Amino acid sequence: HEILICIIVVLVLMMNLRASFIISSLLPVGVLMTFIIMRYAGVDANVVALSGIAIAIGVMVDIGIVFVENIIRHLEMPENRGVKGKELMHVIYDATKEVASAITTALATTVVSFIPVFAMVGAEGKLFRPLAFTKTFALIGAFVLGIVVLPALAHFVFGINYDKKKVKRTWGIILIVGGLLLAIYMHIWLPLVLCVLGLNSLFEHKLPLKFNDYSKYINIGLTLFIATFFLAEEWMPLGPQNYLIVNYLFVLILLGSILGTLLSIVHFYEPVLEWCLNNKGKFMLIPLFTLLFGVFIWIGFDSTFGFASKRFEKIGWNIKETKVWSSISKTFPGIGSEFMPTLNEGSFLLMPTAMPHTGLEESKNTVQKLDMLLANIPEVDITVGKLGRVESAIDPAPISMFENIINYKPEYISTENGKPKRFKVDKEDKFVLKSGIALSNEEALFKSIKEADLVPDSDGEFFRNWRSHIKSSDDIWKEIIKVSNLPGVTSAPKLQPIETRLVMLQTGMRAPMGIKVYGPDLTTIQNFGLVLEAILKQVPSVKTEAVFADRIVGKPYLQLNINRSAIARYGLSVEKVQQIIETAVGGMNITTTVEGRERYPVRVRYPRELRDDPEKIKKILVPTPTGAQVPLGDLIDVEFVRGPQMIKSEETFLVGYVLFDKKEKFAEVDVVNDAQEMIKNKIDTGELLVPKGVSYKFSGSYENQIRAVKKLSIVIPISLIVIFLLLYFQLVAGAESLSPATFSGCAGYS
Repeated sequence: HEILICIIVVLVLMMNLRASFIISSLLPVGVLMTFIIMRYAGVDANVVALSGIAIAIGVMVDIGIVFVENIIRHLEMPENRGVKGKELMHVIYDATKEVASAITTALATTVVSFIPVFAMVGAEGKLFRPLAFTKTFALIGAFVLGIVVLPALAHFVFGINYDKKKVKRTWGIILIVGGLLLAIYMHIWLPLVLCVLGLNSLFEHKLPLKFNDYSKYINIGLTLFIATFFLAEEWMPLGPQNYLIVNYLFVLILLGSILGTLLSIVHFYEPVLEWCLNNKGKFMLIPLFTLLFGVFIWIGFDSTFGFASKRFEKIGWNIKETKVWSSISKTFPGIGSEFMPTLNEGSFLLMPTAMPHTGLEESKNTVQKLDMLLANIPEVDITVGKLGRVESAIDPAPISMFENIINYKPEYISTENGKPKRFKVDKEDKFVLKSGIALSNEEALFKSIKEADLVPDSDGEFFRNWRSHIKSSDDIWKEIIKVSNLPGVTSAPKLQPIETRLVMLQTGMRAPMGIKVYGPDLTTIQNFGLVLEAILKQVPSVKTEAVFADRIVGKPYLQLNINRSAIARYGLSVEKVQQIIETAVGGMNITTTVEGRERYPVRVRYPRELRDDPEKIKKILVPTPTGAQVPLGDLIDVEFVRGPQMIKSEETFLVGYVLFDKKEKFAEVDVVNDAQEMIKNKIDTGELLVPKGVSYKFSGSYENQIRAVKKLSIVIPISLIVIFLLLYFQLVAGAESLSPATFSGCAGYS
């Protein structure tokens, strides 16, 4: 996509096929040089690293355009027309030298602007540093090619002596024959465009002299047609559900408007520049307004004009309550802060919880119901649920905690490369099955039709795996939440498997945001957490159904209290009775069996049917020193007590979590700030009393954002100073360094 777009832009702006060839030849060589540097620098070729190369392609083309355009400008001077040999070499040398130092400074400022990215650590550094490395490598490679290879290539291309008529005639015949052969072999009409190019080259010399320029424009136009067609076919910006011609027209309109704007700027540059120089005061209003409007958009209307509202409040007028202020404030709330963008993993992790008193059998039934309900969603491919924990110390989960991994289908049935596949349809655009039945897309989804039931057809239509009202993965999550709304089961924040594991490793919580409540005992922590839960549900930016405070105390325990007076009458000790209870109910290891290299403990205890009820436990017989068998019920008192289902501690304190999630179109940091402000206001007004010995703090992914911002607040000013110095030494005047490039660098950081 990047290379096709670059070819289109270069052709339109340069209007010179030879120059376009020189510039475009930089791209593949520069990319290969980048891979060589990556190999020896130890940078892996992951998706983010490759995206750095894609971003750098535009700058690589810029380098080629500046060099080649300056060479062409020198060659078009009257004294340099038709130069060859050493004279041509000197012209190219002078043209390259003229812009080399400016390009060096421009690339240096670009590399310096990535210093904040190189300074990143942790998850953000792991994600974004490869991008900065690869872009820097690509720029270095393009610079070396532009200084060394491009002038030599320009000398070779512009210095070729050939018979234009003969060469054009030869190429015309080759293009016509090649276009016909490709059209016959590939069974498509697109190669016939090559025939048109060939015919244009063959008959160009027969056209009147005044129409020669039109022949060149026809060649460039046909080349643009092919490039944009391939771009539309690969890109499909409006989606596969729209016809190729619709996507192609959209690409034409989009590129036409962008390139038209660029050409308009080039065409009207001189009169606009003259007006700006003659009306400096009026012109400066434009950047000033842009700067103020940028700040206005960035930090929001309230933050920008908050000083004015405070002044009006002093005279008794609350201007924030007015309709005008409220509407503007709602329209321009400011740009929120978020640590890292959410990546699309193609799956969700549903982690609801049941109440602590839920038994094992009921929990098993619940997770089975969830699996069945989730599997019935047409967009879901597979779902696997689990409850409790595995035999691992790093998975401390009670049986009331469920984990359902949900893999959803791609929007369209696709190949392994991710390209949508076409299937046979009838005249009514219904999909024809191998059985001969024709069904619409919605009917096929309702009947759970698989790919194996459809008939592949290159001229058919794409089969959509999602229903018509499902527009994005967020809509699939809404369907998941809707069907998982079971009695006694809480909702859950929107999570993805890998994302959740990272959050749990960083914070210990199973949500991107939450409050950690520290306290002296579990009951106090739970009660204060429930109060915070009620407050968080009042925060406008918090998703109400996702707020959940840990129900720490509430797990029913069967407690056997040994009656010391009773056991003394039978001559039994507390230790002896406890051993009987342990062996009969919990089990005791008596030996170990060896199976090759594997060892298994052999445990002895009462069968389940003799210990699954308090009355049956009371019937367990306890041998006495006299040989008599005494029922356990005569020696103990049985009672049910409420206790913790899981005990967590951090920093030597007992801790409980209050989890919450943000609503759509709100940023994490802003949501946390809103919640902090709400709680602080409740404390200040006396509505919320923090118990003695209790403290709380917000935790989650936003902590990484705060840490990164602190570091960037130091590194970014240093980078701007270095950029200023580079411009200063390049332009040799401090006043000239305050150019738009400096402010554009600031805008890029923000």
